[in-house]
Amino acid sequence: MFKRILVANRGEIAVRVIRACREMGIATVAVYSEADRDALHVQMADASVAIGPPPARESYLAIDKVLAAARETGADAIHPGYGFLSENPTFGRACQDAGIKFIGPSPETLEASGDKVRARQMAAKGGAPVLPALESVTSESKEAQQAAKTLGLPLLVKAAAGGGGKGMRVVREAGELAAALAAAEREATAAFGDGRVFLERLVDRPRHIEVQILADEHGHRIHLGERECSLQRRHQKVVEEAPSAAVAKSFGKRSPTRP
Repeated sequence: MFKRILVANRGEIAVRVIRACREMGIATVAVYSEADRDALHVQMADASVAIGPPPARESYLAIDKVLAAARETGADAIHPGYGFLSENPTFGRACQDAGIKFIGPSPETLEASGDKVRARQMAAKGGAPVLPALESVTSESKEAQQAAKTLGLPLLVKAAAGGGGKGMRVVREAGELAAALAAAEREATAAFGDGRVFLERLVDRPRHIEVQILADEHGHRIHLGERECSLQRRHQKVVEEAPSAAVAKSFGKRSPTRP
């Protein structure tokens, strides 16, 4: 059992983590930028440390400042919440090197899941169906035009890194492909510092269903049922519904005890 956890986040997610720790009898440390000095998560935590000015890159995204706060307060673990450093393998590895437990996936898992091409390959290796794709392509490559013929239209240009709908373009006509690739590369470079893109066959009006899975290093695993995430705008989820009515319709009425 951890004795003290530093929450490397702010706002609603930090409050939720602090409340959970309080219920478990675990002391908490909040970090905050100058703009969040009076925020609720700072008031709720057992201790708090200022880590910099309002811009996130100078505070909540500053790995050295977060780790310094953990050492200063004697935290034996860091909970990253979501966003900020939560999917940053460099941060996870820095925590390991500092002897502080990172509450989240291993750096290796973060590196694999954070790269959509590697994630596709891992899924295929595990026997999961994946869409036809060209996994290595640039706006200047000759393979791109050939892909429009071999993969078939419509196509989706996708950034290999990052998320949030950035670096994605729909291609319905072969003549649109070069411009779509160039635009996606520019956007991905600006958003993630990584301009790699790939092509995937587009599925029009798909169902976007997610299943949350929790696991620990002791072999315990549970799932929390499915979430319907199909209502989106610009490839970004707007509403999530759990359980999914579409899954219930496909597989029959669920038991009241089902997650």
